[in-house]
Amino acid sequence: MSTSWQHFQDNYLRYQKLGFSIDLSLSGLEQSYIESLSPQIDKAFDDMKKLEAGEIANPDEGRMVGHYWLRDPQLAPDKGIQQHISDNIAEIKDFAQAIHSGSIQAPGGQTFQHVLLIGIGGSALGPQLLAGALAAADAPLAIHFFDNTDPDGIDHTLACIGDELDRTLVLVISKSGGTAETRNGMLEAARVFETHKLSFSNHAVAITGGDSKLDQKASAENWLKRFHMADWTGGRTSIMSVVGLVPAALIGIDIDALLSGAAVMDELTRQPCVQQNAAMLQALAWHQAGNGKGEKDLVILPYKDGLGLFGKYLQQLIMESLGKAQDLDGKLVNQGIAVYGNKGSTDQHAYVQQLRDGVNNFIATLIEVQQSRNNESGETFEVEDGVTSADFLEGFLRGTREALSSNQRAVITLSIKQLDATNLGMLIALFERSTGFYASLVNVNAYHQPGVEAGKKAAGEFLAILKKVQQCLQQHAGQSFTAEQLAQQLDDNSEIEPLYHALQHLANNHKHISSEPGDSPSNDQFTHTP
Repeated sequence: MSTSWQHFQDNYLRYQKLGFSIDLSLSGLEQSYIESLSPQIDKAFDDMKKLEAGEIANPDEGRMVGHYWLRDPQLAPDKGIQQHISDNIAEIKDFAQAIHSGSIQAPGGQTFQHVLLIGIGGSALGPQLLAGALAAADAPLAIHFFDNTDPDGIDHTLACIGDELDRTLVLVISKSGGTAETRNGMLEAARVFETHKLSFSNHAVAITGGDSKLDQKASAENWLKRFHMADWTGGRTSIMSVVGLVPAALIGIDIDALLSGAAVMDELTRQPCVQQNAAMLQALAWHQAGNGKGEKDLVILPYKDGLGLFGKYLQQLIMESLGKAQDLDGKLVNQGIAVYGNKGSTDQHAYVQQLRDGVNNFIATLIEVQQSRNNESGETFEVEDGVTSADFLEGFLRGTREALSSNQRAVITLSIKQLDATNLGMLIALFERSTGFYASLVNVNAYHQPGVEAGKKAAGEFLAILKKVQQCLQQHAGQSFTAEQLAQQLDDNSEIEPLYHALQHLANNHKHISSEPGDSPSNDQFTHTP
């Protein structure tokens, strides 16, 4: 993919005052392609304008979508929402300051030293990104996560907290208040606090929807604090709501800078001039690369350790927003963009070989952080004569860009001045708006997730089978069953395979249930021993 100096300049957009740029010179995006999509582009700008004005964007639930208001409350369509946002920010700051100063202490008169955050999906991934990118080594509190319902993971996290459980603040985050994985983590944590003769309520903070199950529980049990998130805030865009800001403030991150960075990117990408709109240009590059059908994946390679989770964060933002079976007209389209990636230069050793020489099924996004070391003294250390570690990192970024483009691979390069709260806010806002624009270009609803709900429903059905199987085995203690025999015993018309998987799970995790493998799954025997 050859380019000239003039071609580079024609496809390079810089927001000079922000120290931000996007280089599309190697992306394959063509002016003629942009012109061919002019009606769709106009509609995408109009859709974004309506979204920010408060039009119902999630008709499945009759909800507005207001994550852009979180960093500029004056955009919100009514005074009540504006006040809710402003009050939340003030309340977050007051609470964090009270924790840091010791005016709110752990029972026993000690200051809190740890935060245990319990959540899943956007309720954990956003705070994890913020912590990984921005938390200082001397942060006022160390942060830990239960972001799954894996008992080994829970036990490992508790072991990291060690004997300072009595100085640990627990954030339980669930918008609905009924998320199973979060509930499980909360119950596991409460059990451990009880084991150590500590009152969980005196350590617990709820971040949830008003009057949700979790909110009612926290109120009834007199938890330390409750923060309320609005129904117009979706999980994958909740990082700048109480979901992300409460833990961020507690670990010393400048939340005002995070919000202002997002707000300024929002403002710059609100203008309808395509050539000056980084978010629209990025969305159009995705669109052309994948023929508007998601035919190419998006590979994220940030050249900064602090952005190691950024690719994973964008997986949820982009894939959950764009991965839809039907478009807004009810037509079967199976849209979406697959996202993967990790940090450069570490992970380019893992897969750049395929990116360069294998299947050409992706568009790569390299992220440059211009100032590589936060060093107030300005001193540098040379690993070779005249060459620093930062020079090598930049060399690998430029080398990867050249290696990919020379083999006709599409590459976008984003650049920010430094990794701080302002610049991270800008990056998050850029991808949020690109995702929203792309959804409009391909005519899908970016703000619902029916596939996620389908998975939750199927999980619930399996748990119901699991309980039924366990009860049957208990009622026939000492008697062995194959999966087929158990189905007959249950007089169950459902498929036998789910029963078999339930039996296997119980045998591996229940001390009273054992298995005797046969020569095939149909001959495996399962027994409940009292």
